[in-house]
Amino acid sequence: MSNQKMDTLEETLDPLDWKALQDLAHHIVDDAVAHIKDVRTRPVWQEMPADVRVSFTQPAPLQPKPLSDIYAELKETLLPYSMGNIHPRFWMWFMGSGSFTGALAEFLASVDGSNLGAGNTSAALIDRQVVNWLKQMMGFPESASGTLVSGGSMANIIGLTTARNAMAGIDVRAEGITALPKQLRFYASDQVHSCHQQAVELLGMGNNALRRVPSYPDFTINISALKKMISEDRSAGHLPACVIATAGTVNTGAIDDLPSIAALCKDEQLWFHVDGCIGALVAIAPKNHQLVNGIEKADSLALDPHKWLHVPFEAGCALIRDANTHRNTFALHPEYLENKPRGIAAAEYLHDYNLQTSRAFRALKVWLAIKEQGVEKFGRLIDQNIAQAHYLSRLIGNTDQLHLMAPTTINIVCFRYVRPAGTEAELRELNMEIMLQMQESGIAAFSDTTVEGHHCLRIAICNHRTRYEDLDLLVDEVLRIGDQLAS
Repeated sequence: MSNQKMDTLEETLDPLDWKALQDLAHHIVDDAVAHIKDVRTRPVWQEMPADVRVSFTQPAPLQPKPLSDIYAELKETLLPYSMGNIHPRFWMWFMGSGSFTGALAEFLASVDGSNLGAGNTSAALIDRQVVNWLKQMMGFPESASGTLVSGGSMANIIGLTTARNAMAGIDVRAEGITALPKQLRFYASDQVHSCHQQAVELLGMGNNALRRVPSYPDFTINISALKKMISEDRSAGHLPACVIATAGTVNTGAIDDLPSIAALCKDEQLWFHVDGCIGALVAIAPKNHQLVNGIEKADSLALDPHKWLHVPFEAGCALIRDANTHRNTFALHPEYLENKPRGIAAAEYLHDYNLQTSRAFRALKVWLAIKEQGVEKFGRLIDQNIAQAHYLSRLIGNTDQLHLMAPTTINIVCFRYVRPAGTEAELRELNMEIMLQMQESGIAAFSDTTVEGHHCLRIAICNHRTRYEDLDLLVDEVLRIGDQLAS
């Protein structure tokens, strides 16, 4: 046996030269600092050359290559062609603009290497602490539970799964949804995010279980229509189970009347879920927190630290008021995952509250960001973005060529170039061309959507680097390109 051991070459992924690795790591950090520090001097986005695109089609290498050479390749092919969401003029999809602190936290989390499915570790305690901080920020009781997940879609799925199991009237985990005596019905406005349709489909209830309630002209859910639909469904033999309120719709940033919905759910004995992935964190904003009053009454809430807390992807959170109901929805302990009285498995398993046995240490970047900046500063930054959105709305309102397409509630501005007047199809083509030229020139990135049947451009300001001068430039360039195209 000893000869066999001697003849076997044992390998490792650790470097042969730790000093060389350390020097390279210092070089990478220097480049990373420069990349973020100088972001304003670069285009928001640029198209990849053909040779760069082709480089990502090469087959998997069979032999090793020096890490320094690989990093040199990445400098040429990755960083220049990113999405651009760390740039101050990225307002496309609703996502935060990151921070260097968050990047450091990701590195430290990887160095720590903990799996946050379970463990009697500091990492697990940081995870619990971050959830507790988010509960406090949202006004949830200390007894509530929560779990960190990949993002808003998964956070909503966690909340709606808990709602389904709590409201079904049977043991869904044991019997399945085919045993339901009545079909469940969930309610949301016609502005609800598409992840909720995916959720009800995934939960086996089908798209028809999600009743889309008409919205008012301000794009908030019509409470009278909601009450009527609940009554109609009861009369039809269905089981109304959950109302999904939206704190910040993806199209316009509208915030449903949360106190009224909370009262309705209490009267009708329905589960009150809030999709707060866009606007929940307005609760910590000193000037605008009243916009989400009532969010603290939710039975479940989805929010995204990787938006207005500006931590790197991924970081979502689901909060559930009744911790027992939450845990009973997901907890499962086979013989190989039993708790122990001492040692590494002595603590409560964090995967008891979600679907992941393997979980990244995503809590550290949230923990480090809040420790470094404090909750109050993040609140001020949210107020700043909201003020910037209203400033942009005023700029648009002061022009003849641009027209606001929806009220500006928080930080989302919908508008379009309207001169010369044309058909809806012509205006759509014109505005899409403005949007694409802005992206391709690297000036600014924003998206488009449809509001009340009308195509428009959409600016979502979730960016701690944005300045008022950037918004001045945005309007000037949209007018310049629009006037050129329309002439």
